[in-house]
Amino acid sequence: MRTWKADLALLGNTVIWGVTFVLVKDALHDVSPLVYLALRFTLAAIVLGLVYGRKLKRASLRDGAIAGVFLFLGYLFQTTGLQYTSPSKSAFYTSLSIPMVPLLASLVYRSAPKWMEVAGIVVATGGMLLLTTEGSRIVWDRGSLLSLLCAVAFAGHIVAVGYFAERSSFETIAVMQVTTAALLAAVSIPFLEHARLKTSLVVVVAVVVTALLATALAFTVQAWAQQITTSSRTALIYTLEPVWAWITSWALTGERLSAPGALGGLLILGGVLLVELKRQNSPEHPSVRAVSPEV
Repeated sequence: MRTWKADLALLGNTVIWGVTFVLVKDALHDVSPLVYLALRFTLAAIVLGLVYGRKLKRASLRDGAIAGVFLFLGYLFQTTGLQYTSPSKSAFYTSLSIPMVPLLASLVYRSAPKWMEVAGIVVATGGMLLLTTEGSRIVWDRGSLLSLLCAVAFAGHIVAVGYFAERSSFETIAVMQVTTAALLAAVSIPFLEHARLKTSLVVVVAVVVTALLATALAFTVQAWAQQITTSSRTALIYTLEPVWAWITSWALTGERLSAPGALGGLLILGGVLLVELKRQNSPEHPSVRAVSPEV
């Protein structure tokens, strides 16, 4: 029952993250990416600090900070890339992080990746190329590149949280990773962008919703759930995130993917499933046991 509760909680995360792609895309018309991230993560860190401040464990602070670096990089690349691509494409690119998880976990646990994992990466990469087609040409724009870097960073984040969850409290990881991301976003503004902020309803809603639901709640849920379920099951459940983003973008903005783009999105999901469904039957792989001593 605990495993099912954890899986359902992670499923809730995919809904929250999927539907907020359009909201963030709209907000970026009035706020620059790093200013938005600094506001989002600062508000989330304050809330988490108030909730879990007395439960922080000094021994886990470094682990949470390391996870926070990956978290910051993932959102930096994703949010910046979202300025140059559509919400659904951004979500599909982000989902490439999932088949990358077993490859990064193989490096952490010094175990060679299985051939099905490599095959999944190949299929997902083919889908990525189709997703970037315009007519008969493959257009590799800034949004595509930044979104791909986002996928690498988020894969590192999933592996890091899974690794540290074995020895650290989920409260400390949740607070520290978000606090670290907030600090990194704030100190990076003068060096990486020309700050821009126009106070508008869409910006306020985006910051509040993503800070409270998509950050404070979602990453607390993930840190808790990954003490119970595995990194591979987490990654498998997260395949639904781009589906929610695709549905939301179509419903709210009328966005439609081209036939090659839609096929590319399906291939990405196919590659992800090829990797993760195979791994469900391979408990002997070290990265499958990366999260909980109960597994």
